[in-house]
Amino acid sequence: MVSSPSPFGAVLLAAGAATRMGRRPKCLLERDGQALIRHLVHALLSAGVRDVVVVVGHYAAQIRPALQGLPVHIVQNPAPDLGQASSLHLGLRALPEPSEGVVVALADQPLITAADVADLLQAFTRRPTGTDMLVPMVAGLPGNPVVFSESVRRDLLASGPDVGGKQWQRAHPEQLYRWPTANENYRQDVDSPADVASLATQKNVHLSWATDNPAKPADRG
Repeated sequence: MVSSPSPFGAVLLAAGAATRMGRRPKCLLERDGQALIRHLVHALLSAGVRDVVVVVGHYAAQIRPALQGLPVHIVQNPAPDLGQASSLHLGLRALPEPSEGVVVALADQPLITAADVADLLQAFTRRPTGTDMLVPMVAGLPGNPVVFSESVRRDLLASGPDVGGKQWQRAHPEQLYRWPTANENYRQDVDSPADVASLATQKNVHLSWATDNPAKPADRG
């Protein structure tokens, strides 16, 4: 792991309504007593990411306490139902600049470690000439987090709020580096109770809620 901060920033997306999870904040599922969102922040910081912006929307009042004491900047998306791209734009605007690159991570990936993030950063710094965005590819399928250059951030912010990473990839296929890796951690997220059950069965990783009281999706904090 990288022991000192690198010139990378990160946007951690945690604004969704989690409808497939029964309208409960996926990022507050706990592994070994720690909320997934806190686990992801630790992974990013331990890998050497310098600045972390967390974008919240639905369930903001429940998520904020889970980030207490961590050196992150929390940004509120007032209209999270506009889609993930709107949260991405808010996070990118909040990041200090310049930076060598930006990591965009999802807050519901239970297997991502600091070593996984460090591997992404190293692969990005060694990416082929002429490429500006790295997507980890596991068995030919895209994963997360992704990493992109400062020029991509400028492109995205100059575009409309509905333009996110996927739209940028379609517009600039020649600048996309599909990094091949056998690390399945990049493909694992939890969108539904079935995903939680599958994780326990296949990976022996058990997630549970700290409370049995569902949060209200309309609570923007």
